Amino acid sequence: MRLSEDQVARFRDEGYLFLPDTFSADETAVLRDEAAHVFTLDREEVWRETSGVARTAFAAHTYSEPFRRLGRHPRLIEPVMQLLDGQVYMHQYKINAKAPFDGEVWQWHQDYGTWKNDDDMPEARAMNIAVFLDDVTVANGPLMVIPGSHKAGVQEAGHDLETTSYPLWTLDRAKVAELAEAGGIVAPMGKAGSVLMFHSNLVHASPPNISPFGRTIVYLSLCEVENHIRRFKRKEWIAHRDFTPIEPLDDDCLAELVAARRRGTAAE
Repeated sequence: MRLSEDQVARFRDEGYLFLPDTFSADETAVLRDEAAHVFTLDREEVWRETSGVARTAFAAHTYSEPFRRLGRHPRLIEPVMQLLDGQVYMHQYKINAKAPFDGEVWQWHQDYGTWKNDDDMPEARAMNIAVFLDDVTVANGPLMVIPGSHKAGVQEAGHDLETTSYPLWTLDRAKVAELAEAGGIVAPMGKAGSVLMFHSNLVHASPPNISPFGRTIVYLSLCEVENHIRRFKRKEWIAHRDFTPIEPLDDDCLAELVAARRRGTAAE
């Protein structure tokens, strides 16, 4: 999948791009069911809220076939290669859940701030591309971004080890207010199967989910291969050390799983 010149220009200016209906309802259903299974696993890669519900499952592409295929899907990999102008490797892979009633906050932060401070990634030649597995609405803790904040570069951040179960390098309130005054705040929302791409310096956060509706999003954090990390203090399943360029699969790689599931249902 290739972005248009207008889409590229919009990404450069605003720091994010929303692509509705990137995956079909059937493809998304396969991934949503698999995410529910992954969240039940007793693995160190699955982090939980203080309430016990799943918060994040790291590196699911290494132990789940549907998520392995998603991690090499051309609708995700090719646009990122286009924007970063080079081959990419998987720096991080997360399935983030906002469980009904219990999904906690993600504080205001820049992803590159964490990647720079914790992993010694040389430059912000990396980005996120996110797949909505549920409909994302105003009610269930949507991701909020500050358009254009990526242009301000890396911001000073403090290491928050207390607010949630996951430590982040977070921005203080004064800086968030300053950036929001300049760029505003938007919350890209849409149906399951939509995709959100955003720059690694884009300031973003999400509120708690106090609704009865779950919200699960898969994040591929992709880095240009020459920009790979130099520090290895975090566990490999959090910050990957395989810098092999990703070779995209065929576009029907998830559709094959849909067809296999239909065959299995018919056989029953």
